[in-house]
Amino acid sequence: MVISIRHWLFDCNILKSERFATPIICVGNITVGGTGKTPAAELVLNYMRQHYRVALLSRGYGRRTKGYIEVKTNSSYRDVGDEPLQIKLKFPDALVVVCEKRAEAIRRIEAEHPEINLIIMDDGFQHRYVDPRINILIIDSTRPLAEDDYLPAGTLRDKLSALDRAHYFIVTKCSPTMSQLDQRLWRKDLLKMAYQKIYFTRVIPSAPIALFPSELSLNLGDEVVVMSGIGNPKPFVKSTREQYKVVATYNFPDHHIYSVDDLQRVAKSLEKHPEARLLTTEKDAVKLRRSRRVPDIIRQRLFYMPVVMEFLEGSDEDLLSTLKDDLDGKLHLGDLTIGGNKE
Repeated sequence: MVISIRHWLFDCNILKSERFATPIICVGNITVGGTGKTPAAELVLNYMRQHYRVALLSRGYGRRTKGYIEVKTNSSYRDVGDEPLQIKLKFPDALVVVCEKRAEAIRRIEAEHPEINLIIMDDGFQHRYVDPRINILIIDSTRPLAEDDYLPAGTLRDKLSALDRAHYFIVTKCSPTMSQLDQRLWRKDLLKMAYQKIYFTRVIPSAPIALFPSELSLNLGDEVVVMSGIGNPKPFVKSTREQYKVVATYNFPDHHIYSVDDLQRVAKSLEKHPEARLLTTEKDAVKLRRSRRVPDIIRQRLFYMPVVMEFLEGSDEDLLSTLKDDLDGKLHLGDLTIGGNKE
């Protein structure tokens, strides 16, 4: 009821949505945790920065600070959030900003960085005070929306009718063997407007990287202890089991701040398995890279696994070029045309 009333207030223009001169692409979801939103935002950022001067704006979930902060490569994740810092470390030349009041942040970016001509707003689909040019909605294939429920019984944080505001859907964590029939069923469930498009992707793990200087390596079939603090660890653990011999697993809540006790538990597990390496996610590595709490045994054996997003065979693959086409030459008309249909 609260969600419905809030949407009604925006739809009736009682609460105001602001559209800015700088075009904004919003990458969001309607569920909490672990949909693959950050890899999608990185995918869009990496492509668009070849053609635009791009800034990425995030709330900076879980940080201990408030207000507008420009993320630096030497920032603490406690001050700016783990995901914004991960993105800044991957794209050090990009402007990455955290601010809980997104409209205020956009005005400040426009005033202080007039060279920026595109803003990617990470996790802003529910922040209706900003009216993006394009909404990209991330859907986790392992958690079908029709089978979900509102918080706290499920993971939904918005109404299913909000899907109508999306221009693009990216279905993530798909099985490599997803059939054309399954893709058609997803299209039937999600596509309600003529201008909407859908893409099917899977996450491809890259070669593990040692977080700290080490003479050790991690090869396929080796023993590993798995540690993660992400929203949906099941796909990460499953992928790891397919490549390595998992001897222990430690799953912590999303955006978890690792305590001394947490790391000591993991260290004791490594002591029991002298040949095992410790494997974690890229997001977790960001939180551990400068921590003084990390025991020596973890420093010697810690690897993280970057991931990239890959489009499935049979899925449309023109997402990035279509986004660029929509931004090029159409924004001066004052509206947005997507897929040949005017919104």
